[in-house]
Amino acid sequence: MTRTGRMIRATLVGTALFMAVGCTTMFRNHGYAPTDDQLAEVLVGVDTRDTVADVIGPPTAAGVSDGGDFFYVQSRFRLYGPLEPREVDREVVAIRFDPEGVVSNVERFGLENGNVVPLSRRVTQDNVRDTTFLRQLFGSIGRFNAGDFLGDG
Repeated sequence: MTRTGRMIRATLVGTALFMAVGCTTMFRNHGYAPTDDQLAEVLVGVDTRDTVADVIGPPTAAGVSDGGDFFYVQSRFRLYGPLEPREVDREVVAIRFDPEGVVSNVERFGLENGNVVPLSRRVTQDNVRDTTFLRQLFGSIGRFNAGDFLGDG
């Protein structure tokens, strides 16, 4: 084989190797979401912002509302050759606080087909049932004392 033939063969092998490596699927992770074991250590109705930050770590983002809820966001992107990176997985953990700064809710959301889907939820129970305003209004008919309205009480 001639020197030119070897150079052509080496160039073809190098080009094929370069193309194979360039078209390999790679994944890139961004952010942080706590595991279920870490979230099990957060007690609804007991823990505060400070204890949550100590147990899980600082949030990726905090809410701008008065409650200052904590949000942990983790994304996974697929990179394939020269194509634009595509998000293939996302998890959002939302830890909500009541006005006193105590944990009131822990939720985990995922991304399926571009839609946000709740994966798990822990909520403290309150005495308000899932009823509409009208149902609550009409439900109280018959449970009042006329003396309270007339001042005879």
